[in-house]
Amino acid sequence: MDIENLGPALIDQLVEKGLVKHFADLYTLKAEQLVNLERMGKKSAENLIKAIEASKKRPPERLLAALGIRHVGNRAAEVLIEHFGDIDSIAKASKEELAQINEIGPIIAESVYQFFHSNEGKETIKRLKAVGVTTKAEKPTRPTEGPLSGKTIVVTGTLSGFTRSEIEETIRRLGGKPSSSVSKKTDFVLVGENPGSKYDKAKALGVPIINEEEFKKMVGLK
Repeated sequence: MDIENLGPALIDQLVEKGLVKHFADLYTLKAEQLVNLERMGKKSAENLIKAIEASKKRPPERLLAALGIRHVGNRAAEVLIEHFGDIDSIAKASKEELAQINEIGPIIAESVYQFFHSNEGKETIKRLKAVGVTTKAEKPTRPTEGPLSGKTIVVTGTLSGFTRSEIEETIRRLGGKPSSSVSKKTDFVLVGENPGSKYDKAKALGVPIINEEEFKKMVGLK
């Protein structure tokens, strides 16, 4: 959580003194509990409490990366929060939903799923929310109106004019929602070269399928 002045040595002291037994215990500390620690006077203790309090408002991807979930570093945390918007939604996702997200895959998906379905994971999130730690991303400032407003779009295959992150950003900018899985609620599937199983599923479900040129024409891109 990048809490200023909270280094490994101080964490060791907090654990040894029994002041912190769980991640969430950091957020219940009082300055008077800290003043007798090594190299910790009144002013330093007050500053640390302020830094801990400030960390409650860090973006949820910082919290997700700090939970110690195997294989989940800063980038994976960013991708998950960008896709789901909040930690509760990640916790409810199936392994299949997680694995289909670009840059996540089955190994990270398994770790994330196991953490949030373990008693330890559930208790950790419950306690962090109880002390006021942010678990939800701020609403994006992107416009909600546009040629793709209200539409859920799945992209599969390689596009010639966009990378995967670029096309997803374009969809959001134009009011749409990029999704990683095809369902009956999908408005259409944008198909590039060498599409995968999402293309087959779209055909089976009768979901409209368009190519890159048709997409550009639809949204007014040249």
